[in-house]
Amino acid sequence: MPYRIMVVDDSAFMRKIITDLIEQEPAFKVEGTARNGREAIEQIAALSPDLVTMDVEMPEMNGLDALKEIMKKHPLPVIMLSGINEQGVRETIMALELGAFDFIRKPSATTSSHDIDEVGRELREQIKAAMLTKQRRDARAEALRQVVAPELPTVAHKAAAEEAKPQAQIAPPAAPLEAAASQPLPPAKAQGAQPKRPTKTSLPSLDIRQVLDKAKAAPGKGFGEMGRRQSMTPERNQPIGDSELKVSGVLSLTPNPNPSRGTVQAEPSFLGTLSGTEAARERPVKSSKTGFTDIVAIGTSTGGPKALKAVLEKIPADFPAPIVIVQHMPPNFTKSLAQRLNSLTDLTVIEAEEGMELVSGTAYIAPGGFHLNVVPGVAGAYRTHLTKQEPCNGHRPSVDVMYESLLPLQALKRHIVLLTGMGSDGAKVMKRLYEAGVTSTFAESEETCVVFGMPRSAIELKCVSYVLPLHEIGPKLVQVVK
Repeated sequence: MPYRIMVVDDSAFMRKIITDLIEQEPAFKVEGTARNGREAIEQIAALSPDLVTMDVEMPEMNGLDALKEIMKKHPLPVIMLSGINEQGVRETIMALELGAFDFIRKPSATTSSHDIDEVGRELREQIKAAMLTKQRRDARAEALRQVVAPELPTVAHKAAAEEAKPQAQIAPPAAPLEAAASQPLPPAKAQGAQPKRPTKTSLPSLDIRQVLDKAKAAPGKGFGEMGRRQSMTPERNQPIGDSELKVSGVLSLTPNPNPSRGTVQAEPSFLGTLSGTEAARERPVKSSKTGFTDIVAIGTSTGGPKALKAVLEKIPADFPAPIVIVQHMPPNFTKSLAQRLNSLTDLTVIEAEEGMELVSGTAYIAPGGFHLNVVPGVAGAYRTHLTKQEPCNGHRPSVDVMYESLLPLQALKRHIVLLTGMGSDGAKVMKRLYEAGVTSTFAESEETCVVFGMPRSAIELKCVSYVLPLHEIGPKLVQVVK
């Protein structure tokens, strides 16, 4: 059975072109069309399509307002068709923030047949990716539902069973919690459950040396038994010495993602407090704006604008490192993306230009149509270098090219991040960086990815120190950099 698509555009001519392009793929069928956002919302309620293509600029109700209503009432994949004028570009960036799956540049009446064919190919690829992502998400949701909510007796069955019992036997079951405690919680319940805090009188005293001895006695367990998440990469969990620990107030150990750096962070927990010099927090050494010691590189594609917002808004303005970003996007859109993120985050976010000197607290987005490289500058500084070399894996800018430029910069502590996106871009070069001993590597976890392609490829190559949902990546970057 083909996937059912709805096409929304105020132009009958454009609705016909988009319909013909979509139906070149036998697995897709345009089930209905609409002339504006209001009609689209009515048609979606009536037809329940699998996916919608949505024009941005339309009379009566534009694509942006319609998208808000769709995501609120009938969430489903929406691909925006954007014009290349300034307003269309700006509204497309906002649509991606609101949850649109992706966008393509809308063909015009003067577009050549070759370019129209290219638009069609890109549109069909995006629809395939959206449907695959929807299938995976639905399968995960169903599997989770079966684990969290297995089939239980109905209320009527329970009532009938109670009535059938002799009155004298109706009593609370003996020690039900004991039996339940021996069974592991389902994943979702375990994640949501809060540990019961010990009362003040029952809190055990904490001997830091005993804890350290226990840590060294279990080198392969990543300290998971002490209440912290275990590393997603087993081979990174190595034995540590006393000199490799940094204690800050209370003790909860996190596995070191790179043993060669020799640091295991201590974070607050409810285990207890330390006293004396052991409780003193080690203060980070401040560096000047241009004299930074760390650099963060972020690569992303489909779903990237929303993901970038989620990560960058958790990073403060005084972040002691520059951030370089490749978002797979055409020209004009990257400038609008930088302006939008700059208005929504505390960081300074700009579109990179040739020869810019990198400074901490600033994020540089590769301009559409150019590869972004980081190269040494004068007096120990670093700068941007833009090139027009051939696209890499069909992309310019390319995540791979930016990552590769960081390989020789061994004087810097490099932190490599791979977010949502189709394909496997960035994964192989992340592996090379990982093997070269970069400080940390991050991949967005499947639960928050629009498309779990690029991060999954890196995870499968076993080159990721941290696999985290979006809302945890920014704070973790702040922790490992500071």
